[in-house]
Amino acid sequence: MRVQPWTGLALLLAAAVAAPASAQVTRTVGSPTSVISSTATVPPGATLYFISGTTPSPPDPAKPDDLGDTRAQTLSVLTKIKTQLESMGLGMGDVVKMTVFLVGTPETAGRMDSAAMNEVFRTFFGTAEQPNRPTRSTIQIAALGRPNMYVEIEAIAAKAP
Repeated sequence: MRVQPWTGLALLLAAAVAAPASAQVTRTVGSPTSVISSTATVPPGATLYFISGTTPSPPDPAKPDDLGDTRAQTLSVLTKIKTQLESMGLGMGDVVKMTVFLVGTPETAGRMDSAAMNEVFRTFFGTAEQPNRPTRSTIQIAALGRPNMYVEIEAIAAKAP
């Protein structure tokens, strides 16, 4: 029996397609102190979950316009996203991409307070309990839908097959 030259390539491709379904999301973190991943690769067949822009809730419902500073708002938003993910059987470690919209604050002379946002972000990502870090873009914008609202975050999570 004569073996065709392309047989080896065909067998290699068949093995790749039949790879075990245990493939995971892979991430590249540039610096060990970085709060985000540089890249995230989602394996074929993974399910993607898109979380719409999430905004903070007031700590005191009786004071709906008192949302707190960037730190308090980031904590509120990430807690809401965590709860939403958990309701779908996911966790913060499944987040592969986040987009953060920050409004400049009076305390920072109109600049976004990314230091306060990152401080809270570090308590949800890249910890001993939850080492995964999503990729992320952070954008300063002029305003959000309500006065005194400084933070909105959207997320994409992935679950490997």
